Amino acid sequence: MLSDEQIIKYQTLYKKRFGKEISREEAYEQGAKLIRLVQLIYKPMTEKEFEELQERRRRTGDLKN
Repeated sequence: MLSDEQIIKYQTLYKKRFGKEISREEAYEQGAKLIRLVQLIYKPMTEKEFEELQERRRRTGDLKN
């Protein structure tokens, strides 16, 4: 699922953010969980849905011109 390069990058980012080194296994597990979370919650918006959202914003005054 995650390449060696991606795991190393995750370890680097984790250390930079939290100041703690994590093992390859821990980085793989956390990275895989993060990817799964994004897959579960991310749903691209269709053009029609985007247009409907823009229209709704115009009607309610939420859209800044």
